[in-house]
This record gives sequence, structure tokens and C-alpha cells, in this order.
Amino acid sequence: MIETAVAEHYEDREKQSHAARLAMWVFLASEVMFFAALFALYGSLRATHPAAFRAGAQHQSLALGTINTIVLITSSFTVALAVHSLRERRRGLAACLLVASATLGCGFLVLKGAEWATHFHEGIVPGPAYSFVSLPGHGVQVFFNLYFAMTGLHACHVVAGIVVLAWLARRAAGARETGGTPELAVELGGLYWHLVDLIWLFLWPIFYLLR
Repeated sequence: MIETAVAEHYEDREKQSHAARLAMWVFLASEVMFFAALFALYGSLRATHPAAFRAGAQHQSLALGTINTIVLITSSFTVALAVHSLRERRRGLAACLLVASATLGCGFLVLKGAEWATHFHEGIVPGPAYSFVSLPGHGVQVFFNLYFAMTGLHACHVVAGIVVLAWLARRAAGARETGGTPELAVELGGLYWHLVDLIWLFLWPIFYLLR
């Protein structure tokens, strides 16, 4: 079996893997702090405009938000199964599961795009161009500005995750012929995808459930 090469500045493969995991956790921690600041901003503005934020949440499509939540939870499950399959050397199954996860991520983006398109059609847009007459007022505009900013940033992370999952699926499938061991790469990519899902599990209640 051809194993992953050890870089010159590492004594052995175990230390190299430990360093890779540590680097990923540091990166994930930075992402958590970034979104934590946005959630804190949301909390402070909601305290200033409680009625407007409730009205904005009531206008959101709870069905679409809930379906997207189920989609992402399912995608995390298939990623976890892919990691488990690789550890059992079932690389073809792992590649299929990673493709399924990436496809679910694309489905999430399609539903989110449809939701945004509905908002745009109604005149709910970020910035001064907001023109939804049924929900006027500065507070509601603040709510939707935050909604577009935070869900838009999350969608960018979903896109990045889809690219990573597709690359990992190709690597896992290729390992069947080359004898490579992409387990660590899939594990680290899976951690990133789980974070993307976790962030949505916080976005879903604040923009859809807190009515």
C-alpha cells in the first residue's frame, strides 16, 4: 500500500497527522469566532428592534428553512458515513457518500436561491433599495440586512465545502487504483462540513423560529 509521504520537517506520520488536525481545529476556531461576532451583533440589534425582528421572522418561509436544515443534517450524516467507510477500506462507497453530501449541499443552495429570489421579487433586498410595503420600517430593514449578510456568508462556506467534498470524493475513488490513504484528508474535510452545518443550526432559529 502506498501511504501518504511524510514531509521533511516531521519525524513521523503520526506527528504530521497531529499537526494537520491541530491546524484544522485552529482554522475552525477562527471561523467560530467570526460568526460569533455576527451572532452577537444580531442579538444586540434584536434587543433594539424586538417587534420588527419578530415581524421579519414571521415573513420567512419556515418550510424552506426547515427543509434546508434537514438537507444539511443529512449531508453531515453521509459525510460521517464516508469517513467510517474509508476506515473500513470501502473506498468506492466512501466516494459515493461524499458525492451524495456535495449533491445535498447543492440542493441547499438551490432552495436558498429560490428563497432569495422570492424576497427580491417582493422588494426585500439589502440596503436602501428595500421596498417591501407590507413590512416597512428601519427595524425590519435591519433584520433583512442581517439575514442576507449572514446567510450569504454561510452560503459562501457551503460552496467552498461542496468543492472540498467533490475533491475528496475524487481522491477517495482514485485511491482504489493508487492504493493511497485519503482518510485524514476526508476526516479534516468532514470537520469543515460539520462546522458549516452547525452554523446553519444557529441561523435557522434566529431567522425562522424566533417569531
